[in-house]
Amino acid sequence: MSSNVRHWWVNQNQTFRQETEGGYLWSPKRNSHGGRNPFYEFMREISPGDLVFSFEGTYIRAIGVARSNAYESPKPPEFGKAGPNWDAIGWRVDVKYYPLNNQIRPADYMSAIRPELPPRYSPLQSNGRGNQGVYLTFVPPRLVDVLFRSIGPEAEQLHTIVRSIEYPAEVDYREETAIGLVEWEEHLINDIRSNLNLSETERETLILARRGQGVFKKNVMQVESQCRITKVDRAEHLRASHIKPWRDCGGSDERLSAANGLLLTPSVDHLFDRGFVSFEDNGDLLISPAAHLSSLEKMGIITAGSVNVGGFNTDQRFFLNYHREEVFLRARVTKRVTHVPQI
Repeated sequence: MSSNVRHWWVNQNQTFRQETEGGYLWSPKRNSHGGRNPFYEFMREISPGDLVFSFEGTYIRAIGVARSNAYESPKPPEFGKAGPNWDAIGWRVDVKYYPLNNQIRPADYMSAIRPELPPRYSPLQSNGRGNQGVYLTFVPPRLVDVLFRSIGPEAEQLHTIVRSIEYPAEVDYREETAIGLVEWEEHLINDIRSNLNLSETERETLILARRGQGVFKKNVMQVESQCRITKVDRAEHLRASHIKPWRDCGGSDERLSAANGLLLTPSVDHLFDRGFVSFEDNGDLLISPAAHLSSLEKMGIITAGSVNVGGFNTDQRFFLNYHREEVFLRARVTKRVTHVPQI
């Protein structure tokens, strides 16, 4: 794992206090015009144990250790005065920040830094100021070495710890992560429970659908007969997993649609819901570069070579396109889907 540790740079001029105190990174999924932004897309590549240089006010203020992969989460309430914006959904990564005693100003070290700045997606301008418009970007190894030497022993010490063990000691997986995702889904469940336009039966049906049970599971079982990956076919060992996540669905129809579901074992359901795996329309299994491969193998995923689980029908492909584009961590470019399923 030590050879897989990667290094990132985050420009936090506007959100430094909120993100460092809250222990996270957060970005929108798209730019203001609805297009993809490479500095937001980089969020999908972070893995637990990666290091993040936190830059604010022309100084590197802290170094963070990623505690989670990216996951969908609403815009944090502390970003604005109006409370949580449950409709502004972006990417969040949980991070443990370590404030630096020696907070260097890169502009003072540009003779060493400048030759190592990447020609594309550079975190800094040639004068040492942060690149406007860059939120998160990758830091190449030679630039990492220069930064660590400039910061001094405390950076080197943290770097040594991270590279010497499989996961950093600070990343304690007994602690809960993906808090933003849990809070968001609890908010949605509470909205359903308080919706007086729905009968009690309808409310419970939609809440059970989040757990992959009830009417939704019965609907999915009309289309799917077993877990696509593990081939388990006993209903009591399977969940009905939403292709377009329950939290992202536009209404009851999508949340209960047979076309929007797969039967998966609980561990595979987790991997699919969090974007560690996905599928091409023809059934080819996609494994995210951010996934921890030995963990996937323990869950029954073949990570060496290609795996095909069988093709999907037209309606399922519509939802799979959403999953690859909006959930899968560092998704491939996929063809535009023009068919809209009847649900």
